[in-house]
Amino acid sequence: MAALVDAAREVARQLLETPLPRRWSHVQAVAAKADRISAAVPVEDRDVLVASAWLHDVGYSPDLVDTGFHSLDGGRWLRRERYDERIAALVAHHSCAWLEAEERGLAEVLAAEFPREETAVTDALCFSDMTTGPDGQDFEVLERLAEIRSRYGPEHLVTRFIRRAEPEMVAAVQRTQRRFAGNAQRQPI
Repeated sequence: MAALVDAAREVARQLLETPLPRRWSHVQAVAAKADRISAAVPVEDRDVLVASAWLHDVGYSPDLVDTGFHSLDGGRWLRRERYDERIAALVAHHSCAWLEAEERGLAEVLAAEFPREETAVTDALCFSDMTTGPDGQDFEVLERLAEIRSRYGPEHLVTRFIRRAEPEMVAAVQRTQRRFAGNAQRQPI
């Protein structure tokens, strides 16, 4: 399965490195964090988590923009390119994207096209994204959410989405931290 992660990294690099270097910095740090905390998910899901982290923001690529909603655009592109259906759905729904879809009038479209899972993997993907800043820096989740709100301004739809999503994002981060701590203690030395 390491090939899955390697392929995801290369696709993300090709789509983001040159046109969106700041986004590429964020994605690299999110993927590295997902790899570091992968003990928070079942062993069989670890490569799926890390591959999804590499691909979570490909929908920002100028070559892929369709609706302007990066989660949906990324998921759709991955499906067209015949990526693993689960990874496409994880990208489409990452970091509470269903709530942003509501703000954009795309909730029914997203729900019809991609199944939403609620698992340790979705929590860990949210953790990795929502504790990593736009330049790849580490943030506590509340700092990251404040950074997003300040970047977009008080009335932007992304700010409205973040306000609505904050309780779930904080809960996902906390669940991941608990799972990681519990699983790390059980790992053989």
